[in-house]
Amino acid sequence: MIRIILVRHGETNWNVEGRYQGQENTDLSPRGLEQGKLVGEALKDMPVDVYISSPLKRSFMTAEFCANHQGKEVIADGRLTEINHGVWEGQLSTNISAEYPDMFHQWHTEPHLVQMPGEGGESLEDVRKRVREAFDEYVDTYDGKTVLVAAHDAVNKAIICDVLGLGMEHFWQIKQDNTCVNVLECDKGVWRLVLMNYTGHLGYVFSGIEQKGL
Repeated sequence: MIRIILVRHGETNWNVEGRYQGQENTDLSPRGLEQGKLVGEALKDMPVDVYISSPLKRSFMTAEFCANHQGKEVIADGRLTEINHGVWEGQLSTNISAEYPDMFHQWHTEPHLVQMPGEGGESLEDVRKRVREAFDEYVDTYDGKTVLVAAHDAVNKAIICDVLGLGMEHFWQIKQDNTCVNVLECDKGVWRLVLMNYTGHLGYVFSGIEQKGL
């Protein structure tokens, strides 16, 4: 069996502004840095064997806050990078909704049908495939171990849906707060969700925060 502790990165200023980040390499905000310290402290006594992160620094730094407690290095895996939003990246959600009203509406109602506009823009299926490939590799490589994976909102939602047998049309039915903790286990090819969107280390059971950008 493998146990994966799946964490979302800490808050960024773009999260607060409602600006689409995607694969832009944004920094953690002061609050995000504090959240990273808190999740690291909360998980410091967990027997984690391997730490893996998206190479984007908002996730990588969050993973380092956890790994530093055990004196371990973080492995970067590009397959965990956030969805590429194409030309939406760097734009406020309010501007996107005004310029692309039909696609923006579809993104929030039928996300599985949306291909992000512009060069490099991905669909949720693109994200699901690369992240599932990574998770299947972790199952083969780290059998019997506990792995902490630090990633992103869309990445986490896509893989949680996938391992539970849910299509990407269920994407918005999963919530991922900044530095939330999820626990997934795979035993003989069968996945189960042990914990989802835990934020007790931040002082609340759930946040009620609705971010406008990913």
